[in-house]
Amino acid sequence: MDTRQFWHLVESARDRAPDPGDSEDVARRASAALAAHPAEAIVAASQTLWDLMAVSYTNPLWAAAYLINGGCSDDGFDYFRGWLIVQGRETFERVVADPDALAELPAVRRAAAAGHDLWCEDTLGIAWDAHIAATGRELPDDAFTIRCPAPAHAWNFDFGDHAEMTRRLPRLAALYPE
Repeated sequence: MDTRQFWHLVESARDRAPDPGDSEDVARRASAALAAHPAEAIVAASQTLWDLMAVSYTNPLWAAAYLINGGCSDDGFDYFRGWLIVQGRETFERVVADPDALAELPAVRRAAAAGHDLWCEDTLGIAWDAHIAATGRELPDDAFTIRCPAPAHAWNFDFGDHAEMTRRLPRLAALYPE
């Protein structure tokens, strides 16, 4: 399953979800739909998912996740990127290119107003759960490789420095004042 097909799977799950803002439901629907594919396609989807996770592994996006979630561990950043993936391709690509664009998303605005975090651990298990549902077995150990890029040194600063965050992510920081 290539990237285009994976995004189609996510978009279809969003279309079928009664509330596309329910990230866990979208991830479960994507997994259920993926389970209808041959095992080889599910394994390929696993690599595609982790390739998207790698593309989104950037310090600017991590800084944005830190602002939105009031801090962000390694696992928390994975779950935040899982949330971002189930928002769909257009949103994912726009936000990876410009993390400050998160401030334009209604879901982020609602979360900021309500003090809610944004994350979806279930996204990371889309292929895993689909493979178990389809075959009764876990994904093979070599189903995917995680290839995270080196972090951008220009963004190597204390994400708790709100003045610096405001300078670098002004629209998002306005939603999350100190």
